[in-house]
Amino acid sequence: MRDFAGRVAVVTGAGSGIGRALAFRFAAEGMKVALTDIEDKALEETRSTLAESGTEVTARPVDVGDGAAVRAFADHVYETFGAVHVLCNNAGVFTGGQMWTRPFADFEWMFRVNTFGVLHGVHAFVPRMIEQDTEGHVVNTASVAGLFAAPFTGGYTMTKFATYAATEALAHEFAVTGSKLRASVLCPGGVHTRIHEAGRNRPTDLPAEHTADQELIDEVISNVTTRGIPPEDVADAVVAAIRDETFLILTHESYRPGLVRRARSLTEGRLPDLPDFESRG
Repeated sequence: MRDFAGRVAVVTGAGSGIGRALAFRFAAEGMKVALTDIEDKALEETRSTLAESGTEVTARPVDVGDGAAVRAFADHVYETFGAVHVLCNNAGVFTGGQMWTRPFADFEWMFRVNTFGVLHGVHAFVPRMIEQDTEGHVVNTASVAGLFAAPFTGGYTMTKFATYAATEALAHEFAVTGSKLRASVLCPGGVHTRIHEAGRNRPTDLPAEHTADQELIDEVISNVTTRGIPPEDVADAVVAAIRDETFLILTHESYRPGLVRRARSLTEGRLPDLPDFESRG
């Protein structure tokens, strides 16, 4: 899809970070944007700033882990704009720690948002996007943690590997069914976001004690994100990938050699080496 002007983009997690940058980038392309986030105030700030600049925008607070809420949002978007051409299932959360000590509440929370949030978006929007019979694109946000596994991130890595796999399957399904839709998986490396502060939005029905192992990985992730690239760079990469129909969107070229080494290790039956998650290049 090369022509963006006048078309409609949906972005989840649009209150901050990559989602907010995507909203502004699509608006700069002349698109109408439909936004959602679990944080009301941050979402409203994004919406009002875009509206003041003349962008046609609608926004509603939604927990993407709630399928009914996502479907209701999809109804609202279609009632407002009549179509959707770009769907960015971007909302995500993180918590870390040793897999054998962290409570199941951690895993349930991350799967609810990172994995089922993507699936809810696909179920709510893709059938209607296909019925439109227009070209369109689905971008699901995974992570380099969906391509490489690392210690103390097991739960997060599980959800992001799942998002990667689901998007690859979705792209193949679009191809074999003759759909005009395409799919890409966004795998950011270190990006300057607040993902390490995701606990601020943790649901009260999934509480968990903050432990020493969790504090350790939180500090690591905080260091990576603090030195990370601007979210705007990621948004630029997404727009370019949609135009070029690129499946895998890597924000850091330095990970490509690591993917080759990982594949070689796996074909030889060896445990892959750890990547340099702090690389900026």
